[in-house]
Amino acid sequence: MNNISVKQNSGEMTIKNLILIITATSTALIAGLFYAYSCSVNIGLGKLSDEGYIAAMQSINREIQNPLFFASFMGTLLLLPVSTWLQYKAGESNTFLFLLAATLIYAIGTFGVTMFGNVPLNGVLDKFNLHSASVEEIVKQRAMFELPWNRLHNIRTIASVVSLVLVIISFLNKSRT
Repeated sequence: MNNISVKQNSGEMTIKNLILIITATSTALIAGLFYAYSCSVNIGLGKLSDEGYIAAMQSINREIQNPLFFASFMGTLLLLPVSTWLQYKAGESNTFLFLLAATLIYAIGTFGVTMFGNVPLNGVLDKFNLHSASVEEIVKQRAMFELPWNRLHNIRTIASVVSLVLVIISFLNKSRT
């Protein structure tokens, strides 16, 4: 503890620090969700039959559209730029730069990839009538969905983890100033 030197005012619970804590929490929730999905859900789904895979993905894609998910997913998109602006306004230049990078990576790599990549694939899959489809149509639908969706998911997972790391670095930077 003697090696740590922190200005007395850097530990104050200000609105900007509270918002930064909430931002870090929401970023961590999304990074954790996507990471856990990559480590377990995608692997488990990959072992299902074509029909089972499509049915499971249709169900998951419908159920994830809930207030808890949207609060963290959209909340992070709003909180990151707010935290970035507050650090800029406070003259925290390095902290601001780390948060700016986190914001851009999240906005493009997590939110953008989800909205312009995964969500359109989810929409096509949702319209697929599994009960009236032939075996060949089911096989084709899975092939058109699974690999592109997983690739996009990996991009957004990496982006959300990198965003989280940058938010953590911004905290470490604040504690040194």
